[in-house]
Amino acid sequence: MTVQDFNQRGAAVAPSRKFYGETLLELARQDPRIVCLTADLTLPTETDLFRDALPERFLQVGIAEANMIGIAGGMARSGEIPFVHSFCVFATRRCYDQIAMQVAYPRLNVKIVGVIPGLTTLLGVSHQAIDDIALMRALPNMTVIEPSGPAAVPAAVRAAAAHDGPVYLRLKRADGTETALGPDEWSLPIGVARMLRPPGEGLLLACGMMVEQALRAADLLAAEGIAVGVVDVPTLKPLDPRIATMAQGMRAVVTCENHSIIGGLGSAVAEQLMEAGVRTGFGRIGVRDVFAEGGTTPYLFARYGLDAEAIAQAYREARGRGSV
Repeated sequence: MTVQDFNQRGAAVAPSRKFYGETLLELARQDPRIVCLTADLTLPTETDLFRDALPERFLQVGIAEANMIGIAGGMARSGEIPFVHSFCVFATRRCYDQIAMQVAYPRLNVKIVGVIPGLTTLLGVSHQAIDDIALMRALPNMTVIEPSGPAAVPAAVRAAAAHDGPVYLRLKRADGTETALGPDEWSLPIGVARMLRPPGEGLLLACGMMVEQALRAADLLAAEGIAVGVVDVPTLKPLDPRIATMAQGMRAVVTCENHSIIGGLGSAVAEQLMEAGVRTGFGRIGVRDVFAEGGTTPYLFARYGLDAEAIAQAYREARGRGSV
């Protein structure tokens, strides 16, 4: 399948509501400094709404992600607030040096928006972003946000826009398969995790679309008499410093991410727990240092151990290593 085919398919199955596109346009109408750039992916990034309503503030740069970042840096130096868009893997890995030198180092007010996170594409390894969080976390001055689902996207976009500095916003487009986790008007303070289910003996910490899987895993464990809390971690950097406090005294903690287990949420939480001296059984759910093939999201999640049953099993194993 070509990118053109994907764009056409994306247009055909696009949801009736475009959570990201609507919010960006709303903010742009309120703030004339906001401008929109895309690298030949207008429909998949929902920026067609911005293009049609504010064409004078919309730039289609073509398949030239590095140039797009350079343009955005110049626009930010001129007082504008650029939102740049592509698939997650292209918005980060393909133009990483430009992001480092032209956005992160000068701490410019550029918002980098990626879609298709992790194992959520039929297009295979070339389009699967399994290292983007690790890359962006490693950059000084960069803030990294991944909302749990469509209902949380508007709050995430507003938080990114309000933050003075570079932001990487990692999004999955709504496709009608997600379970709404709350009202659209949620706030999303940067650096704050959100307890969705109170802790029992342990915790599941999740980001992005893995929040829903973690909630399902908690239900599976509850059916066995094992009560665990579920925490949504929408900000990967800065990580909420209270996570160590939440984990204190827990029998086990398991992190859940649609990303490599290396350098993402699991690594960030492990670093914080070790530095705080928290002793607990610990496990990580994510892509286990492999490349994946293309496929549907349910197939890939089951194949690579990212579904609810895999999370529940990881917790069972982690609690065996924890204190009784």
